[in-house]
Amino acid sequence: MTDRIETYIVDSFTDKPFKGNPAGVCILNKKLSDKQMQSIAKELGLSETAFICKIDNQDKYSIRYFSPVMEIPLCGHATLASSKVLFEINPKIDAIHFKNIQHLDLMIKKYGEKIEMEFPIYDTTPQNAPDELLNALGIETIVNSVYNKETNILLLEIKSSKLLADLSPDFEKLKQSHNSINGVLITAISQKDDYDFESRYFWPWSGTNEDPVTGATHTFLAKYWKTRLNKKKMNSYQCSKRTGFMEVELVSENRLLIKSEAQIILKGELRI
Repeated sequence: MTDRIETYIVDSFTDKPFKGNPAGVCILNKKLSDKQMQSIAKELGLSETAFICKIDNQDKYSIRYFSPVMEIPLCGHATLASSKVLFEINPKIDAIHFKNIQHLDLMIKKYGEKIEMEFPIYDTTPQNAPDELLNALGIETIVNSVYNKETNILLLEIKSSKLLADLSPDFEKLKQSHNSINGVLITAISQKDDYDFESRYFWPWSGTNEDPVTGATHTFLAKYWKTRLNKKKMNSYQCSKRTGFMEVELVSENRLLIKSEAQIILKGELRI
């Protein structure tokens, strides 16, 4: 018997179609195996596909995220995409409660076209960046190098957002330059009037070469820039080719709000 799964593609962290970061969203009426979800994510070929399923008829949903390569514990743009879909399906609701595989409670609210997500805040610790990694990225000098253990991501600050936008990594050399991280996040102070900082995220080890706009990295990136800029509320810009934006606000020691928009560009039926 063929299972039919309501499936969407949603561009997250953007107010325009074909910008931001596309995610797949599959609404499940029954649980799928990890192997099935991984196969679907690989078939869709997007940086992440989210699988959401209602928990025990409550107003709560489990959410899991798969890249084409592996399961990802927490994904911002796929959470935003899933929220956009559920708000469209149920226009009378203005709040959603997700629970991820780490048992994190992700609280979502709708404010007109904008969606606000509540995420945890993580710390970073100093860690050296290997010369081979910097060479593969095309970076000569860095301002700082730190590491976040929860996401297993290395963060590098460089001196200008122009250099950041111009980066053109050698992804084969990048993949060979490190064997124990999920990705490397490069960031710089923004030179744009409307933004505080910018970033790009490269993760050939665990997903695609570059993630166009990445919400989950802001779980530690927001605190990093709060310390650097002495600001609790900031505007973030991801200067990938597709570009994207979000507002971030650190409202407590462990609670981060991320607010942005998303655009549904495709609705269909997956048959397995």
